[in-house]
Amino acid sequence: MGDYENRGRGGRGYNNRKRRYKDDDDFDRRPQRRRYEEPPVIKIRKQLLSIAETLRKPEDEIRSISQALIENYDDEELRNNVLDLILQLTVEQPFKIPFVAAVILTSNLQNPDIAKEALIRAASDARGYLEGGSWRQFKLVLRFLGCLQGLFEGDGVFTVLEELFSRAVDLQTASSDDGLGLELVKIILLTIPYTLSSSALGFEHHAASLLEKTDIITSTPHALEALVDPYPDEEKPREPVSVLTLLQRQLQTEAGRDWELACIPRVWKLPLGEDGQDPLATATKHAFPDITIPKSVNPGPKPLFPEVFFSVYADQEVETVPPSTEIASSLLRDALIDTINVLDFNRNATAKFLIDIDCYFSPDTFIKRATPFDRLKEVAGDKSTWKPEDVAVDAVFSQLFQLPTPEHKLVYYHSVLTEACKIAPAAIAPSLGRAIRFLYRNVDSMDMELSFRFLDWFSHHLSNFGFTWKWTEWSDDVELPDTHPKKAFIIGALEKEIRLSFAQRIRGTLPEPYQALIAEEKEKDAPDFKYNFDETPFALEGKEVMALLRKKAPEEEIQAVLNLIQEKAVAMGVTDSLIPSTDAYVTSICAIGSKSLSHVLSCIERCKERLLAIGPQSETARRQIITSVMDYWKDQPGVGVNIIDKLLNYTILTPMSVIEWALINHNDQRRNLAKSHIYEMVSTTVFKVTNRVRQIVAARDQEGLPEDQINMLNETLIREREEQKIMFRVIEDSLTNYARESEDEMEHNSGPNVDRKLLQKWPERWLKVFRRKLAVEEAVIGDAVKVQLKTEI
Repeated sequence: MGDYENRGRGGRGYNNRKRRYKDDDDFDRRPQRRRYEEPPVIKIRKQLLSIAETLRKPEDEIRSISQALIENYDDEELRNNVLDLILQLTVEQPFKIPFVAAVILTSNLQNPDIAKEALIRAASDARGYLEGGSWRQFKLVLRFLGCLQGLFEGDGVFTVLEELFSRAVDLQTASSDDGLGLELVKIILLTIPYTLSSSALGFEHHAASLLEKTDIITSTPHALEALVDPYPDEEKPREPVSVLTLLQRQLQTEAGRDWELACIPRVWKLPLGEDGQDPLATATKHAFPDITIPKSVNPGPKPLFPEVFFSVYADQEVETVPPSTEIASSLLRDALIDTINVLDFNRNATAKFLIDIDCYFSPDTFIKRATPFDRLKEVAGDKSTWKPEDVAVDAVFSQLFQLPTPEHKLVYYHSVLTEACKIAPAAIAPSLGRAIRFLYRNVDSMDMELSFRFLDWFSHHLSNFGFTWKWTEWSDDVELPDTHPKKAFIIGALEKEIRLSFAQRIRGTLPEPYQALIAEEKEKDAPDFKYNFDETPFALEGKEVMALLRKKAPEEEIQAVLNLIQEKAVAMGVTDSLIPSTDAYVTSICAIGSKSLSHVLSCIERCKERLLAIGPQSETARRQIITSVMDYWKDQPGVGVNIIDKLLNYTILTPMSVIEWALINHNDQRRNLAKSHIYEMVSTTVFKVTNRVRQIVAARDQEGLPEDQINMLNETLIREREEQKIMFRVIEDSLTNYARESEDEMEHNSGPNVDRKLLQKWPERWLKVFRRKLAVEEAVIGDAVKVQLKTEI
């Protein structure tokens, strides 16, 4: 009580009197902190990194950065730091190239040394990219120099463009299948717009001259162009057009408009001087830096293939993306694609750039973000109806659906779309909804590989957003035959969703018409062990094998039971007695490991030696391993495919055994060709084989290898490549046989309830996919093997 009575009486706490309103004016009781000012280098770096991203006008930011750079240019650390950052932004954040180039242009007015040093560094980087075959980075540095065209004496960047064209002609003359020549022409065509939208004047004639020359190359179809058509079917949403051909036409159209190039920002423009002249017109000029294109150019680390224009917003009644006739279509798409593929190490940053795309182009290029599609019809006059979110999403899908292969793993593009949707759901979610509907509407005519990529992304995307989708829109398609591409897509998507969650959860997200597609067996924690049923042949022995494996019994005890199965099988007239014993053994492994993938892998590890011994004894028994796994997981085939993939890694199965099982032994009158897990199994197996061949080539081409290792790798390469050819031949022959099956055989094998035309279509779709894969491998690896054979001769 004493302690309580001794407290102050002015309220809660000790000596807590109410402060008068004038106290703060009379005396500031807060401790004064020392004012901290950022060093100039930190301040300029922050401004450069956020250029065009803030609410300030870009022109004001550019002048502020330029003035700070001029005032502190004598600081060597600051000079090196800022100029290095400008070149780094050029190749990592392509949207900002016109803005950082404007910083150099503005700085040149008061200190020409800044521009001189920037040009020296840019030229050095360009030469390094040329030497390493880094064509994207070289293109972006060239774009930076193109934006600086007003700085140069003479023809400037056009001297390099002319050299690039000469090399492209040499490459195309040497081989019509060449991809590098097309890439060089693409670099030329994408540099021209930025050069003509710079502060330089009077170079329209140079551009027109180049366009006349490039027309010869862009108008000639590439040999592999038909193989990368996303819609190879006769019925397609649009005719395929090469990206290069499209770009050529767009630039020719733009030339007829006096090179408006309206989407490129002119942030380099400065207020006129007191004499009424443009300050940039009288600025110091510089010689163009020395960038020489070598006679023999490095093709780079990755094979180059022709590109076909792909869009998921091609058939809308209101344009939400630039039409393919506009140069803006290619310029926006190119900047987006480069940003997406360069920043693959940071999907969050990539998604943020996609959301902010409207910050980096002219103010009237896009309509306001997140404008509902229904309101676009109300936009009056000549105002743009291009939605920035649609343009961004379209670019991601162009990479996700790129043929023959995307630049990065598919899951990267999945994650970019997911992050973008999380950052701006009101803008991105409706765009994705329209993209999904377009893709589903055209899934019948889509390249089969792309339809499975769509299936993977769709399932993965739904898993990130509570598996919610307006399934009622597709309810009528549930009544289609299972072999119809749309019904096959629905079934495959639900199977993928179950793999990413569990059957009961997925069933709860579906309307009534879809309920029958998820059987009750899919909801079980683990499949039934068939040997628990007495009517199953060898039921007693099967249960005993699992009991012995579960308690990790000695191999001798297990072998005794397997021998008993084989003896009974022989007595029953079974031709290969190893098949039933293998079935009991593998099914037991699956049952023991049914809790998780780690469980089954642990069990396979313990039984690895016995499983490895099965194949050499009987190829039929080796394929029985696949049958046993897939039969056990028949209600969740995705799990079975995953286990098959692991067995391939252990070399328990061979690629050929998987191919033969999927396409010959268990094709089920071509119905299996419509199942997504069968395609996944075959596609994954083919990738393992082709990737191994590529790895051998990469290992052989390393510098400094001893001659004996090179010879050994060459021998391995020839042997592995021959096995690869055999694998593709088996795929080709089996699919061709199905495609050529007569109508009488079809009617005999199919039954009355199956659409024979649908069954006829699936082998053709498969053939297009795997013929393309073979053509790609021949294009990538064929030359390397030919060179080696010539050397040995």
